[in-house]
Amino acid sequence: MATTIPTTPIPAPAHGRPHARPQPKLGLRAWMESVLVECERAAAGFEADPVHDLRVAIRRCRSLADGLMAIDPDPSWKEMKKAGKKVFQSLGGLRDMQVMQQWIEKLTEKLNGADDPVAIALLAHVRVREVECKQEALKELQQFDRKQWRQWSRSLPHRAARLRPGSVVFRHLALEKWTAAYELHKRALRTRSQTSFHELRIGIKRLRYTVENFLPREHAAWGPDLKDLQDFLGEVHDLDVLWNTAVQIAAFPDADSRTRWRQMLTEERSKRLARYREKMVGRESLWRVWRTALPSGPALRSAAMIRLRTWGSYLDPDFSHSQRVARLALALYDGLMQAGLINQNGDHDSRAVLHAAALLHDVGKAKGNREHHKDSFRMIRNLAQPLGWTAREMQLAAVIARYHRGALPRANKKSVQQVALPDRSVTLQLAGVLRLANSLDMGNGHGQNSQPRLRVALDDKVIRVQSAGYASLDRSAEEIAAARHLLEVVLRRPVLISRLPETPTRSSKLVARS
Repeated sequence: MATTIPTTPIPAPAHGRPHARPQPKLGLRAWMESVLVECERAAAGFEADPVHDLRVAIRRCRSLADGLMAIDPDPSWKEMKKAGKKVFQSLGGLRDMQVMQQWIEKLTEKLNGADDPVAIALLAHVRVREVECKQEALKELQQFDRKQWRQWSRSLPHRAARLRPGSVVFRHLALEKWTAAYELHKRALRTRSQTSFHELRIGIKRLRYTVENFLPREHAAWGPDLKDLQDFLGEVHDLDVLWNTAVQIAAFPDADSRTRWRQMLTEERSKRLARYREKMVGRESLWRVWRTALPSGPALRSAAMIRLRTWGSYLDPDFSHSQRVARLALALYDGLMQAGLINQNGDHDSRAVLHAAALLHDVGKAKGNREHHKDSFRMIRNLAQPLGWTAREMQLAAVIARYHRGALPRANKKSVQQVALPDRSVTLQLAGVLRLANSLDMGNGHGQNSQPRLRVALDDKVIRVQSAGYASLDRSAEEIAAARHLLEVVLRRPVLISRLPETPTRSSKLVARS
């Protein structure tokens, strides 16, 4: 026998949406704990406020997870999103019915009486559907794994705490949300469809939650406007759902009633869209204000690099090694560039690509050490390109990281064939640089806090590389000798490795320090 859940009257506020219990500004841990509390409140009778509060808490957790997944690839984020989605969706229909009841009662007052046949038909439909939705929501709440959610509420905020609120990484993340929302804005103004405005509301909501939880300074300035915009578009969606429901259940007894309701809903809808346009269209729109406060130009490129570095740090079990390799690789690159030995491609920043490849070359170790260079290649290649970078640059970084060890990059390899012909020469050169830099750090045994030092000099046709800590009679010297082979082949010059003197001299023709 199905559990009977009584319906309850919902007092209607002036704006047509139920009053929600005020929520403090919370972090991820508190929002996840709030989900558990609101589950109990909602299950007690599925009244409007607890249902709304539970959906808000789940939506915030899922929105935060969606952003953090792009930085921290731990699978728990995806699992948490999936678990929350089931409960969230089960409450969606119920929420629509409760809000619809508010609008029917409010609009009936404009018709001078509660005996309007359209309102009567709609309310009857809402009350029947509300009971059904409560049954569905109760079933999902009973199946919701609270124990697992509680475990996530302890582990996931700890992972998120590695990033400081207001950091460049979160500013880059906010720019992604801004870009996605702005594209939805342009589409909505172009198509003016119900679906496009609903999707725009979701996009603005995601931007709002990102700013609110990760960028406290921007939230202080943008928060009120973001909330207003979300409310305007939310009420537009409510009115669209109300009209579509009336049409679906054939609530209109005659053409006059249909015309009267259509005009009334269109008028209410137009008011809210006009308020949206006041803020968001024109030269002084909030879109422009927000965009100027987020990274652009060189700062955007730098933010993207920090974003990639952060992603790598979550995956690489020895990220300090990768950071040292990056410094060695850049020092080696700078010396070779000064000597005119590295090809330059004006279409992309080769140094930045090398830097990214060096920082990410060991992310494949998250899946195991065996053939981790191949896993690194696939993971970097499949990573969504950060704003400020091109897909081409990410592809080159993946190939360079792929050949930091293992087989040489032969022309018949699929990974090499995926690189455009104009890029292949410099890509192989950068792979040779990374391969040697990696072996130098592995062989020289740098401590975690050491600063690797390197000097490059071109002596006639010989490339001389002096590295701190290098020992020619050490076992690692054999591995370094093998690692330099790729660089010798692509540069067509021998590479000689020696120990860097404790007191640097000024006799070298070319010097590059990390």
